[in-house]
Amino acid sequence: MIGHVLLIVSSVPGVIEHSSGALACFTLALIVMGLGTGGFKANISPLVAEQYQVSSMRIKTLSDGTRVIVDPAVTTARIYLYFYLLINVGALVGQLGMTYSEKYVGFWLAYTLPTVFFFICPIVLFLGRHRYKQSPPQGSIVVEALRVWRTAMKGTVVWSSPVQTWRNWTHPDFWEKAKPSRILKSQPEGGRPSWLTYDDIFVDEVRRGLKACQVFLFFPCYWICYNPLNSTLTSQAATMTTNGVPNDVINNLDPLALIIFIPICDYVIYPWFARMGIRFTPIKRIFFGFMTAVAAMVWAAVVQYYIYQTSPCGYQANSCDTPSHLNVWIQSGSYILIAFSEIFASITGLEYAFTKAPKNMRSVVMSVFLFMTAISSAITEALNPLAADPHLIWNYGSAAIIGFVSGIAFWICFRHLDKQEDKLNEITAMTGTGLKMVDERDSI
Repeated sequence: MIGHVLLIVSSVPGVIEHSSGALACFTLALIVMGLGTGGFKANISPLVAEQYQVSSMRIKTLSDGTRVIVDPAVTTARIYLYFYLLINVGALVGQLGMTYSEKYVGFWLAYTLPTVFFFICPIVLFLGRHRYKQSPPQGSIVVEALRVWRTAMKGTVVWSSPVQTWRNWTHPDFWEKAKPSRILKSQPEGGRPSWLTYDDIFVDEVRRGLKACQVFLFFPCYWICYNPLNSTLTSQAATMTTNGVPNDVINNLDPLALIIFIPICDYVIYPWFARMGIRFTPIKRIFFGFMTAVAAMVWAAVVQYYIYQTSPCGYQANSCDTPSHLNVWIQSGSYILIAFSEIFASITGLEYAFTKAPKNMRSVVMSVFLFMTAISSAITEALNPLAADPHLIWNYGSAAIIGFVSGIAFWICFRHLDKQEDKLNEITAMTGTGLKMVDERDSI
């Protein structure tokens, strides 16, 4: 809230005319909002999903006598689909209002509109504080997790043989060595070390949490394909024929597409995969998300090529007073593809961070997932020289190449986790029972 107010102050008449003071206030606003966002986003996603308390499969008999399996993993996936949809409802309504406010009135009104809506949120949270299911704070679990990891690492590093070191780290027995049941076998009767304050289950939880974090290491490359959405793609729209539409209105196609396609994925695409016997697991969805993001960047690169070919200023289209005759709506393909990539990769990433993290590490694992966006922003800064004429084709092309290579590497590294999906969710697979799997809403 403080960051929002500072944004308004930086842009009100009388302040914005003094560039140094306005810039200082604007910069401070971004820093304060960054701090607030860091505390908020890592906790709101687990809070949403924790309102659903079922943690294991259960059999339910419907009114017509049909026996079904209620699968909490499927229900959690659906929760995050609609959580993301509501985020984009806010984005669509807010951005449309802000765009026209900025164009016809000023930035101060554009910043005031989301501030008014945002002010409602802490009030709702406060009033509903007794209605939410909340996990009690348990202190930092990181130190204990590091102790488990350090115990598992003992004796695995062979300085003369990196290959052998890697084999030791990937050996199925790697985490078993850190389990108290294994450690106590070598201790005298009743001789439990004072540092051994965890149990076998906690070791499995740390293993599962770290596996989730490993999956996220590829996400910076995905976000590199996403980042042009709010930067160079907006500038690209300004070099085309807009017929009076503000060029930064076009990127609202992304939240609009998400609002349309999330229910389609929920009710049509995902059920169709299930009927065909295809397990569209999180790893597969994330891989498809990478590939659709790559396709979005390829689309943008092709559009940029034709802009250069049709602009009166050629490869200096952004500094040209006369735009290309190409209609701005041919950008739609990039935004629709990016929207699908978010459904497959971004939403699934939120789901993966929740379902694969131990209960006492959910905010930590979610923080790691969200931190990947910061890394991608730093990498994008390094690509800034390509974000100007006459290099914009390569700006999109390099993002596509990075996304494609990382997507293939992601699939090679983690495709084996598909087979461990139920185990990682701590769900016992039920086969040969003649039952079908549904989520909580389908079973009602």
